Amino acid sequence: MNNMKTIIRILFITSFVAIVGCTDLDVAPESSATADLVFTEPAAYKQFLAKIYAGLAISGQQGPAGDPDITGIDEGFSTYLRQYWKAQELTTDEAVIAWNDGTLPTYHLHTWTAQNEFVNAMFNRIYFQISMANEFLRQTTDDKLTARGNTDETKAEVKQFRAEVRFLRALSYWHGLDMFGNIPIVPESNPVGTSSPNQPENGKLDVFALIESELKDVEADMGDPGTVEYGRADKAALWMLLAKLYQNAKVYTGTAKDTESLTYLNKIIQSGIYSLATDYQDNFLADNNKSPEIIFAVNFDGTHTQTYGGMTFLCHASVGGSMVAANYGLDGGWAGLRATKNLVNLFPDETGATDSRAIFYTAGQSKEIPSTPITSFNEGYAVPKFVNLTSDGESGSNSTFVDNDYPMFRLADVYLMYAEAVVRGGSGGDQSTAVGYINQLRQRAYGDATGNISAANLTLDFLIDERGRELYWEGHRRTDLVRFGLFTTSDSGNPRAIWPWKGNVPEGKETEAFRDVFPIPASAKIANPSLEQNSGY
Repeated sequence: MNNMKTIIRILFITSFVAIVGCTDLDVAPESSATADLVFTEPAAYKQFLAKIYAGLAISGQQGPAGDPDITGIDEGFSTYLRQYWKAQELTTDEAVIAWNDGTLPTYHLHTWTAQNEFVNAMFNRIYFQISMANEFLRQTTDDKLTARGNTDETKAEVKQFRAEVRFLRALSYWHGLDMFGNIPIVPESNPVGTSSPNQPENGKLDVFALIESELKDVEADMGDPGTVEYGRADKAALWMLLAKLYQNAKVYTGTAKDTESLTYLNKIIQSGIYSLATDYQDNFLADNNKSPEIIFAVNFDGTHTQTYGGMTFLCHASVGGSMVAANYGLDGGWAGLRATKNLVNLFPDETGATDSRAIFYTAGQSKEIPSTPITSFNEGYAVPKFVNLTSDGESGSNSTFVDNDYPMFRLADVYLMYAEAVVRGGSGGDQSTAVGYINQLRQRAYGDATGNISAANLTLDFLIDERGRELYWEGHRRTDLVRFGLFTTSDSGNPRAIWPWKGNVPEGKETEAFRDVFPIPASAKIANPSLEQNSGY
């Protein structure tokens, strides 16, 4: 199949990355002579593009181990998606992990510091992606394409590649803005060895403006929805990223932009390309590339993209205790990830008999997590939401490295975002349509209309809970809780701001508001002393 699931096995020939004031990037000096040799064939541009997409999934040039992209952390832990998922989920009411590796437990306890190696790895991954994107853009200017004798056809193709790379760079900048706040902006013109970039003059406002302008600037050059290879970003992925940026604009800039969010959500819906998968779990299986719901995915292939991060981590780490790994298409369980009772309590029952989205394994598991440290897999229900089985019940191509793709953006989230934007007062949507979208999700979950809501039910408290029911363990929760004012403290005393072991106490407690963002890593500040640390750290 000619798509990015197979193309991403082609890794870029050499490392072209720029130093960003981080000490743990595995970088090689830029050489224009080497670049000219690499780009003698037009196919090399797509191979480089594939490496940038693959940077979200794999750990380095060999995989599953050897020649990692970043150092300072075990390579199996080092992948972009594995780091992103942990930062977004282990810090919340949705997940805990049984492992005591380094400072990993501090995520759920809300006790991390600027020395945390996982925070550092996430920061470095973001800038590794940005650096690769910058080098691609430097090597694909009109002048360089002409000098290398490329045809007009190749130039037109590379123009779309450049748009996709700018989208991917904006995606990483958004992750940086969301998790770290005032982050450095790396000028595209900065080759390796130049001075480290500083944070922008107006802080988060400038980072927000950069992401917004980048996405709007390349929109016309992106492929129309449904017209590019699976695994590559198109206009719908770009619209979703803009909608996400605007959905969280009040957190980033102090100004709500729900109307702008609705503008781009409507574009996705009106494209007519996407529809809800018939079965909820079809979005998370080994052949979820067939789902009509997924707008943008990070691709994995058990044969060609072998990594201990990403979906291999999510599938294996969710299996342990009395669970039989083969029943989930796996050669073993890693006994790590479980749910807190807060996630379980969002559902009307824990068996999935009422709401089929309640995917919990309870045999031999306790709902409570009473022990410290929280290292017993049997405390907390297991969550086999992601399994290495196809929709036909067949195992994936490899029982160690899974075939599941990571659904970064899907239509269900579009519907939930639409409803939230309407409730928050955005223009361009209406309440009855919002209720209809929510009821489509609930009818799929309940199997009929018994779970339907009315307009009176459409409140912010309902929506943060419904986002949990629909999107749990998909990497949205930390961002959602921050936006709803529930991640650290709650001005209204909302009990949703408390979950087990938050604040390092069994019953949980509110934590310091400065933890709504992570610290700039200490190693980055050592490498670039001009960086200003986030308040509180």
